[in-house]
Amino acid sequence: MSPFCSTSGRGCSQKSRDHQAALHYLLARGRACADHAGTVSDAWALCDVILGLAQGRFPDASKWTVQLGELTLYPYRVTDIFVHPGAKRHSHDIALLRLASPVTYTKYIQPVCVEASSSFSSSSSSSSLFLHQPDCWVTGWGPLRENLTSLPPPYHLQEVQVTILNNTRCNYLFRQPTVLSRIKGSMFCASAEDGSADSCKGDSGGPLVCDLDGVWYQIGIVSWGVGCGRPNRPGVYTNISQHIHWIQQIMAHSGSPKLDLSPLLLLFTVPWTPQFVGPT
Repeated sequence: MSPFCSTSGRGCSQKSRDHQAALHYLLARGRACADHAGTVSDAWALCDVILGLAQGRFPDASKWTVQLGELTLYPYRVTDIFVHPGAKRHSHDIALLRLASPVTYTKYIQPVCVEASSSFSSSSSSSSLFLHQPDCWVTGWGPLRENLTSLPPPYHLQEVQVTILNNTRCNYLFRQPTVLSRIKGSMFCASAEDGSADSCKGDSGGPLVCDLDGVWYQIGIVSWGVGCGRPNRPGVYTNISQHIHWIQQIMAHSGSPKLDLSPLLLLFTVPWTPQFVGPT
């Protein structure tokens, strides 16, 4: 998978990055590949359905590690991987990773909240509470434009401000000029409609977070898009709130106590770190 990309990105402020991390898989001869994820409670990670996992290419959970921190990265081994049973390229793009040990919080490792109320339950508006809110951001380490292949050194984490769109508007935009895909309730869209701010291809698993009354919520996981920063082609995100019951079910059946999601679910987010990706 290609690195995370956000058009018109800038260096991140601390407030929007302290839940950021990286997910790595050890390949043959010491090489490594990377992807995004996020931890649910202090012992679980939430991510998109990594293409290799869906195809059975990287099934060995013991070779995956979640890394958290800023200058110093703290690795946490993965013991189990659970892919959503309805996962497809354009829907239910979500998976759970169980960590071998609890995450230790520090100044640079902090959880982000997930709103689990009925505010998100409408299929016509995947994240209605945050529609057109001015303080929603996507973060990552990838290239800043579609025609670039990587973020130049020193690989500082980037952020870009985006607007949450309702699914009616999103489907209308994707029909200009032809129908490309139908966005359903398990997904939602976000970007600037003119293409000036967007997540991009290869963003898989990156966080979309919004600030509401001083509290940061992760409402989406970067899933897919058409190009990068193109007009009428917003980025498409997994709607986390539509998958809360599945998250609870997996954790309960795996011997973990059921999370109390009233009102918050705590997450971390684990995006790509392209500087660690080995040659293919």
